[in-house]
Amino acid sequence: MTFVHKAVNWNVEDDDFTQTFWNQNVKQFWLPEEISISKDLKCWSELDENQKKLYKRVLAGLTLLDTKQGNNGIPSMMSLTDNLQRKAVLSFMGTMEEIHAKSYSSIFTTLLSKVEIEELFTWIETEPTLQRKAELILKQYENTNDKKSLYLSMVTSVFLESFLFYSGFFYPLYLAGQGKMVASGEIISLILRDESLHGKYIGLLAQEIFNEFSNSDKLLLTKRLYVILNDLMENEIDYTRLIYKESKLEEEVINFLKYNANQALENLGFDKFYDVDPVNPIVLNGLSVETKTHDFFSTKGNGYQKGVYEELEDSDFIFN
Repeated sequence: MTFVHKAVNWNVEDDDFTQTFWNQNVKQFWLPEEISISKDLKCWSELDENQKKLYKRVLAGLTLLDTKQGNNGIPSMMSLTDNLQRKAVLSFMGTMEEIHAKSYSSIFTTLLSKVEIEELFTWIETEPTLQRKAELILKQYENTNDKKSLYLSMVTSVFLESFLFYSGFFYPLYLAGQGKMVASGEIISLILRDESLHGKYIGLLAQEIFNEFSNSDKLLLTKRLYVILNDLMENEIDYTRLIYKESKLEEEVINFLKYNANQALENLGFDKFYDVDPVNPIVLNGLSVETKTHDFFSTKGNGYQKGVYEELEDSDFIFN
């Protein structure tokens, strides 16, 4: 029997949401080179050493997660997804994860020395709670070989993009909301909007798969979902207490994690699980659909400019 090779046909809608997500992903496309991070240099010089250390480390942790999501998470889901339009959307999302990882390096290159950058990436490789976080995620991604494991990989992906990232997002949002590190905060806002989209789309795919299982399988998979959530949350609390301890913000960040874990569960079609206190209003404003993050049908962020614009200097008018 001859195998038939098929091409993706975008002239026919395979479902009632994938082409919408494709269009929104494309509309949101951005590159870190288009944002002038150098505007943050003055503010960076005014932060104390503990603030700088925290800022560097939250972005370093995000870099590791985006790397694993782009290299392992998205490919694991694509491998068992037959629909070609859905594969294309997942592929685009994987590309954006790589762009997110590169955007953090753009911030590092602007703000840090080569020695500081090397030290930071050594910290990534040697910090136990950060390494365990990667191991918990990869344990699922690297064992995606049937429909049940595909569902659990999608669950893990939604937890990663709708929950785990947020211990890293908290501090840049907290500073940007006070007018500090605003250019870098704009990059975080753009990443947040992407992750919101990714969590919603993969959550829909996961719900569709979940509904195909028998009731007994649904019960077993639900139990496994909460085991994954609990393992990730326990480690994330340890990670948060470690990196935020000098800031006195750790309890607020943990509350923020639980708030976003509830959002992740909703993306997967489950009820909220955690009781949460009101989220810090400065940070919550950074998530508001009325501003530039999490607005599902917005264009690029309010502060986004296509191209890099630097202030003119006298030297710009000296021509050879």
